[in-house]
Order: sequence, then C-alpha cells, then structure tokens
Amino acid sequence: MTDERGRGGGMRITDPQVMRALAHPARIAIVEHLNSTGAAVTATECAELVHLSPSATSYHLRELAKYRLVEQAASRGDGRERVWRSTSTGLRIDTDRNDPETASARAALVDIFLERDMARAREFIARAASEPEDWLETSTLSSHQLLLTVDELRELSEKLNALVDPYRARRRQEDPPAGARRVQLTYMAYPDEAP
Repeated sequence: MTDERGRGGGMRITDPQVMRALAHPARIAIVEHLNSTGAAVTATECAELVHLSPSATSYHLRELAKYRLVEQAASRGDGRERVWRSTSTGLRIDTDRNDPETASARAALVDIFLERDMARAREFIARAASEPEDWLETSTLSSHQLLLTVDELRELSEKLNALVDPYRARRRQEDPPAGARRVQLTYMAYPDEAP
C-alpha cells in the first residue's frame, strides 16, 4: 500500500523512523511547501507558514534534515542565515505489510495527512460564500462508488496522475496563467470491506 504526495521525482519512504520523524503537522507543512514550490527558505520564513516561533521551526528543519527530507541550500547574502530547501518534489510512503512497526508508523503519518486534507476541505466550505461565483461553481467535493478490478484501479490512478501532472504548482509557478490559484486536489481510492 502506498500513499503518494507530489509524485514526479518523489522520495520513497520505507523506514518507520523517517515516517515517525515526518509525522508532525508543522513538519508536513514545511515539507509540502518546499516540495511543491522548490523554494529555499529560512526558519523565520517557515515560522510564518506553520505559525510557530523561528526557534521551533529551526528545530523541525534540523530534524527533517537528519532524515534527508530537507537540506541546507546556498546562503543568501552574507551567509549568516541558514537557508533550507527540499530534497525531492514529493513523497511516496511504502510499507511492508508484514512489519507491524512500519505499518503503525505509516498509519500515524497518513492520519496526519488525512486530518490536514479534511481541514482544508472544511476551511473551503466555511468560506464558500465569500468565494467568487466561478470558483464556487467549478470547485467540487464528490464521492463515487465504483466497481473495479485491481488492474482497472491501477489504470484509473495512472490516468488521473497523468492528467494532473501538467498542472502541478511547482511546474507552473514560474509563469502561471492569468487568474490561476493554488487548488487542493485529494484523490483517495481504496476497496470497501469484502461483501
């Protein structure tokens, strides 16, 4: 079972220790920001992003660097500031289903990702009335029950990833089309319990 965040040049994570190191909302937010933008940032800049103090953010960045999820970037200016960047463009979390430690670490990490995704959806619903009409009409929260084989689900996921790939923020941020906004797309596909 895999959980993919970002794809395309993504880092494959199989070590439960790395999963546990990442399993913190601030760390996920930092890695997600760096992976999706390719930016090089300071702890102070990250602090604004995750609403923590620069010293707390600096600690999180050093922990992420220990597990090679981020790395120091070339210094800007006089070299006194530590600048950080991502080491990949996304994450792929793989587990050995026969290893309870890895499965447990993955479950904890994926739970934080799911909480974050659902919080974003709830935030959108809460502000929907203030969104421009065209954005409100084209946004969607939908759920479908499909009847698929394993091969069909694999094909569907591959097609969706190929469809989404050209629109990734990191790829388009240098020259976005007029009116473009960051859009969250969450795709989940999993089998129901056996009948």
